[in-house]
Amino acid sequence: MSEDTPKNTHFGYKTVEAEQKAEMVAGVFHSVAAKYDIMNDVMSFGIHRMWKRFTIESAGARPGMKVLDLAGGTGDLTAKFSRIVGEKGQVTLADINDSMLKVGREKLRDKGIVGNVNYVQANAEALPFPDNHFDIITIAFGLRNVTDKDAAIASMLRVLKPGGKLLVLEFSKPKHNVMRKLYDLYSFKVMPKMGALITQDAESYAYLAESIRMHPDQETLKQMMVDAGFEQVNYTNMTDGIVALHKGYKF
Repeated sequence: MSEDTPKNTHFGYKTVEAEQKAEMVAGVFHSVAAKYDIMNDVMSFGIHRMWKRFTIESAGARPGMKVLDLAGGTGDLTAKFSRIVGEKGQVTLADINDSMLKVGREKLRDKGIVGNVNYVQANAEALPFPDNHFDIITIAFGLRNVTDKDAAIASMLRVLKPGGKLLVLEFSKPKHNVMRKLYDLYSFKVMPKMGALITQDAESYAYLAESIRMHPDQETLKQMMVDAGFEQVNYTNMTDGIVALHKGYKF
């Protein structure tokens, strides 16, 4: 954690000590890991698959490349990248949460994906990889859970090769008032009830809704990437800005 990191941070709408957040977030994902994929489909009505497909297409991966799927959880992006980069390429599925990694490893092995994927438990703020190592880094629906986002973005820049690309897929801020109101109603009234029904855990899904609201908006995240040293940073809104894909390059 950088020297400028505040001692307190947000855990959803709660203010907690920064050093406690990682453990609290871990508790959320330990709780939901086993049914994470089911909840993704139910909560997004399957649209998360379209968001992830657009991310894969935007990444421009090619055979032989090294890809880091950071906060990769149950491995949706890793599975796609594994097929694209082929035998001479490598995909690293990294997540801070061992329960999510376990689910991801089992799911990918069940699909027969074993040869070019490795699994690393890692904190995004201090990635355990060499400088200039990866051609592409993706982080999908994970950055908002990181305590020190600036440190994480800087760490991603460090391990990217010159010419490499970072793609951040994350919930963001809807553009229109009507959508914002509908989204708030869904997030705070419906999502926790779905969590209670499917995972017996309404509290974790209440946190996830709050964490989305505390995450930087599109322009703020773009500026954070620029400040870290990324170039040609831009973003694409999807579903009226409920989700945005930010993209930046290291030169």
